[in-house]
Amino acid sequence: MEFKDILQQVSNHYAEGLPFVIYSLPDSNDINVVLQKNDTLYNTDCYAEECFVFAPFDYHEKAFYIPLEKSELTVTKVSLEEIDKKDIVVNEDSQKKEIYCEQVKSVLRSINSGNASKIVLSRKKEIELKQFEISVLIKRLFNLYPTAFRYVWFHPQTGLWCGASPEVFLKTEGVSFTTMALAGTQMVKKDKVPHWNFKELNEQKIVVDAISTNLQKVTSVVRISKTYDHKAASLVHLRTDITGILKKGKTTLSTITSVLHPTPAVCGTPQEYAKSFILENEMYNREFYTGFLGPISEKASCSRLFVNLRCMKIDNNITSLFVGGGITIDSIPESEWEETKHKLQTMLQVIYPMI
Repeated sequence: MEFKDILQQVSNHYAEGLPFVIYSLPDSNDINVVLQKNDTLYNTDCYAEECFVFAPFDYHEKAFYIPLEKSELTVTKVSLEEIDKKDIVVNEDSQKKEIYCEQVKSVLRSINSGNASKIVLSRKKEIELKQFEISVLIKRLFNLYPTAFRYVWFHPQTGLWCGASPEVFLKTEGVSFTTMALAGTQMVKKDKVPHWNFKELNEQKIVVDAISTNLQKVTSVVRISKTYDHKAASLVHLRTDITGILKKGKTTLSTITSVLHPTPAVCGTPQEYAKSFILENEMYNREFYTGFLGPISEKASCSRLFVNLRCMKIDNNITSLFVGGGITIDSIPESEWEETKHKLQTMLQVIYPMI
C-alpha cells in the first residue's frame, strides 16, 4: 500500500471517530498502522497480549492499549521526502515566563533544603490552528524526524496525540533489556562539538545513578556505557545506554515498567518526592506527556517502549505542546525557560503550515 493510501485510510478512520495508532521505529522507513475496529477503551496491567500501549505520566500499573487482535494491521515502507524547516517564532506571554521562573526558584529551594537532587519541571504551550488536516500532520511528522520514534495516537476518550521521541524507555527481548539515561540539552551548532558544563554533566550522572539503583531490584546483570552526544532534531543531549539481564521468573514487563517509570529524566530523584512535587506544583495535568508508549509482541517477551517526549495533543483546533527540563542545584531560571523555548521547535515544525 502506498503512503498516500495509508493517509487516506487513517483520515477516514479518524473521521469516523475510531481509535488508531500509526508509528515508526527510529531509523526505520516501515510505517505501522493499527486501526481498531471498535471504540472500546482497553486498559491493562499485565501486558499479556500483542498491542500498542499508551501510558500516562501519573501511572499506577495500568495503561491504555490498542489490541492487535481487534484491529486491522498494515505495515508499509515509505520513501522519506525532504521537508522544509525554518525557525518559528511564537508569542510567549511574559507573565507565563515569570510564573515558570518562579516555579524553578521553588524547585531550587526544595533542592537546597535536601529534599531532592533533581526535579523535572514542565509547562504547556497552547496554539490555535487555522486549519487542521491529519494527513498533513502525519506526513510532516514522519518525514521530519526519521531518527526518532514517531507516532500518532487517537482514541475518542484520550484525544489525538503525536510525537517524535528521542528517548528509549525500555526494550526487552526475552530476559535481555535496554534502557537509556538522556539529559542535558543544547541547540545543534553547525560544525561545533557541544561543550557540556558542570550542571549538565552532573544532571546526567544523577539520572544514570538513579536508574541503575532502581534496576537492581529486578535485574541480575546491569551494564552502563560511556556517556556520549545524542542528536535529536535541532537539539543534542547527553546519552548513556544501560543494558542487562532481568531476573528469571521474577520480573514481568509490568514489574519493570513500574520500577523505571517515571524515570529521573522526566521526573527527578528521589522518584517519589519528585513526582509528588510535580503533581502539586506544575499547575496543569501532564496527561500522557512524559508517560510511555510503544508496541508489545510475543506475549510480552518483546517490547519497544519509548518516553513520550517532544509531543503534543490536538483538540478542537487547539494544539497543546509540552516541554520541560531537569532542575538541579546549578540551574538558572532564565536559562531553563530558554531551554523550553528551544524544545518547542520540534513540534512547531510539524504544525507550522496549519498555524
